[in-house]
Amino acid sequence: MSTLTAEELTQKKCVPCEGGVPKLTDSEVDALLANLPGWTKSEGGQRIKREWRVKNFMAAIDFFNQVARLAESEGHHPDLHVVGYRDVMVEIWTHAIGGLSENDFILAAKVDAIPISAAKK
Repeated sequence: MSTLTAEELTQKKCVPCEGGVPKLTDSEVDALLANLPGWTKSEGGQRIKREWRVKNFMAAIDFFNQVARLAESEGHHPDLHVVGYRDVMVEIWTHAIGGLSENDFILAAKVDAIPISAAKK
């Protein structure tokens, strides 16, 4: 698999995965992550995640609603976490294979394109 840029990933569509697809290798994951600033490996490299601090609780819920609509349209659903009313995290992996596939990086790139009301630092 060639390494795709974030822009190239956003042009792709997640494909249904019912298993039987090999997980990406560590080097493939690292190469794709290099093009998605802010995303990191989690769960021993079997998932990717990104965290944000948003303006307030309603900004968190608004962001999650936008992510939910995106996830439905892609047929690929991340885990969404809100902690302390404004710290949000999106964690993605391909459940059917118990690891990472190209779909996860497509969804991550598209999540990055969603506007977010970030807190002032």
